Amino acid sequence: MDKSHLFTSPNLGFRTWIDSDLEAFSQMNADPEIMKYFEKPLTAEESQAMMVRMNRMFEEKGYCYFAVDLLATGELLGMIGMGWKTFEADFTPCVDIGWRIRKEFWNRGFTTEGAKRCLEYAKAIGLQEVLSFASSDNKASIRVMQKIGMDYWLDFDHPDLKKSKHLNPCSLYRIKL
Repeated sequence: MDKSHLFTSPNLGFRTWIDSDLEAFSQMNADPEIMKYFEKPLTAEESQAMMVRMNRMFEEKGYCYFAVDLLATGELLGMIGMGWKTFEADFTPCVDIGWRIRKEFWNRGFTTEGAKRCLEYAKAIGLQEVLSFASSDNKASIRVMQKIGMDYWLDFDHPDLKKSKHLNPCSLYRIKL
């Protein structure tokens, strides 16, 4: 695989994952500050397994949490895209939009830009609704959900986070495309 982009926004390129992403992706996923609102930081092996899962999801569904490059430099910014969620809840199965980017790119508008572009992609491939959720304490992610036009729906306790009580409740947002 190469670094050719499936689609772009003014500053970002979206693509599937390649082996050369592993080092930067693993460093990002191992950072406790970046992973504050997840169960735990990930090992390099867990990051690699996630890259494989994302490429498989793209092959099966036409979307995934894409590898995102900063077009100006070619650097891996992080991931932004959609996932298929099947955990036990009244609103699943569903398509979720989510993001995780490297700290040096925080507070520069890239997450919002990328998430808006992913919603355009979602509509273009025929998705009719996209959800997003985050720990209710994760104000930065909730702000991105609001900026991209999503509406608050409800708060819920994520069943996969029972051991991480500090991450519940989660706030759920949705948008019709």
